Amino acid sequence: MNDLLATTIEAHGGLERWNQLNKVSARLIQSGALWALKGQAGVLDEVVVTASLHQERASHHPFGAADRRSSFAPERVAILNGNGAVVEALDQPRPSFAGHTLETPWSAPQLAYFVGIAMWTYLTQPFTLAMSGFQTSELEPWDEAGQRWRRLRVRWPSYLATHSTEQTLYIGKDGLLVRHDYDVEISGGTSAAHYISDYDEVAGIRVPTRHRIFPRGPDGRSLAEPLVVSIDLSEIAFT
Repeated sequence: MNDLLATTIEAHGGLERWNQLNKVSARLIQSGALWALKGQAGVLDEVVVTASLHQERASHHPFGAADRRSSFAPERVAILNGNGAVVEALDQPRPSFAGHTLETPWSAPQLAYFVGIAMWTYLTQPFTLAMSGFQTSELEPWDEAGQRWRRLRVRWPSYLATHSTEQTLYIGKDGLLVRHDYDVEISGGTSAAHYISDYDEVAGIRVPTRHRIFPRGPDGRSLAEPLVVSIDLSEIAFT
């Protein structure tokens, strides 16, 4: 394992503790410009997300109605009612985004796919980078806001669904993640600078509770506006 990755995983609680756990849940308060752009304003303003730690699976509830929830896996997404019956579903969802731009609206299953990818990633990294198929290498340090951050280039394996194959993580002096860069391929490849902060320790795992995502310019610097997505987590629990 890359030395920087090993240091980062240990700072977040360590693989030994992570491997003793199976699922995580959290209450989310979400806002930002993205949801209205995609025709999904208000659908996920306040929800509970549940994610598997060792398989790419996630669910949001409620999902557009009090008795509905999403079911996400890379190869299939569905919206289920209170009885578990499928209301809408989309098999092999990734190709359905072909030709999309930032302004292209999403269907409910497409929204479920995006937020499934997003929250599974945000709730499980950096631990998932120890899974098979990931490639990591350290980049030159990055200076921002009077701080120097180490950087980890990550290449995701093809068996997992993610924002983009190539991503960059920024790590503070304490080993905790502070920023996450990626390109949202299913939204026209738009570039994002995702800031991560306000850590809580839950069940021995350090979890960021504040996420703020802004556009990223060609020079790698974040733009001050618009605020694309904000996510605040509370009631975090591991089982």
